[in-house]
Parts: sequence; C-alpha cells; structure tokens
Amino acid sequence: MLIKSLVIKKDYLTTVNEKATLAEALKVLEDSGYRCVPIVDDTGTIFRGNIYKMHIYRHKSQGGDMNLPVTYLLKNATKTIKVNSPFFKVFFNIKDLPYIAVLDEENHFYGILTHSRLLDMLSDAWDIKNGSYVLTVLSDNARGNLIKMSKIVSKHTNMSSVMTLDAAAGELQGDFVRRTLFTLPAGVSEITMKTIVDKLQKKGFVVSEIEDLQAGMTIMSDENPGVFIERPSQD
Repeated sequence: MLIKSLVIKKDYLTTVNEKATLAEALKVLEDSGYRCVPIVDDTGTIFRGNIYKMHIYRHKSQGGDMNLPVTYLLKNATKTIKVNSPFFKVFFNIKDLPYIAVLDEENHFYGILTHSRLLDMLSDAWDIKNGSYVLTVLSDNARGNLIKMSKIVSKHTNMSSVMTLDAAAGELQGDFVRRTLFTLPAGVSEITMKTIVDKLQKKGFVVSEIEDLQAGMTIMSDENPGVFIERPSQD
C-alpha cells in the first residue's frame, strides 16, 4: 500500500495525552519544536485531534486558564484517512494541514502522513535527481494522445517518468485541457531533446515548458511556448 509506506508510525511521534493540561501540552510543543502534535487517549490507539502551539499562545495571551484540559483547544478531530485509502483522497484531505492522521482498518491511530513525505514521494515520481529534462506537453482530450506522445518520445530515449495533470477550466488556451510531464533520463543530449520537441510539435502537441534538471534552470517557459530561452553566457 502506497500510503502505508509513507506514514510515520505513532511509535516514533511526539504526542499529548488527552488528560494533559494546556500548560503541559505547551511544554511538549516548545520542547519538541513542533507547531502541532496529535492528541491521543491513554492507550495511544485513539486519535482525538491535534493541538496547535499558536492556539495555546493565543489562549494564554488572552488570560485563559492554562489548567484546562488540552481537548479544550482540540482541532482537526475528523481530519483523518485510512491506511488503505485511495491516494487521491490524501490530496483532498491534507490541504493546509501540516500532516494528516492515519487510522488502521480498525480505526486505531496508526501514524501521520506529512506534507514533506508527500512532496518527497512526488519528487521521486518526477525522478528529478536522475533526470535530464522535463518536457511539459499540452494536449486536448482526444483519445490516444498519451500513447501518441509516448511513442514519439520512446523512439529516441527511455522515459524516466510520466505524470499527467488536468488543467482547470479556462486555464489553457484553445482546446488544451491536459499537461503531460515527461522526465527524460540522465544522459539525454540537448540535440535528442530538441528532436523530440520538434516531432511532438509537428504532431500538433505543444511543448509549453522545459526544465533542464542538471543545470537547474528553465529553458522554455509557458509564457512563450515553443521558443527556447537563450542560456546565459559562460564568459
């Protein structure tokens, strides 16, 4: 299971017991350096919600009673996913949260999935560390486009990764509704890359952006699709 492999298990987490006071919770937060931590029951198996440092500070600054139970400022009690949840559900639920609580098949607290783990996974999928170029190709909704584009690329090189992203309504001009990102493997020459770009565009696809991963720079921008940006002088 993909989610399960990304989760930081509860045994490795800093948590606060639901019976702790706000003062005790604040000490845990300050000592750990985290901006929020999970609140759990005595057994550590039931996730109650999260406690945020900023909410305790605000409460304290307004003269609030710091001996109140931590659950007084509990947040995100329903912000959870199952360990076997479909991956797309993570994106709909995590949003602005620093992490999302993960429950096992019996609804017991299993651990958390953080934004950073999610970004690391996407980075791995993009194969940024091992790629040479990332081509962003625009296409319409016609059946078979992905196959056509992949065939053009594969005639000249392997593909390190492929990622398809739908565009928001009206975001792209014309009939284009989809971005497909092709990461080419390390060792692909600039000549080969430009040959692929040329053949894609001759087939009616628009290469809107190109990232040179090794140089760490954009060599074609979606502000001017199809036109290569001149590289800085080496002088």
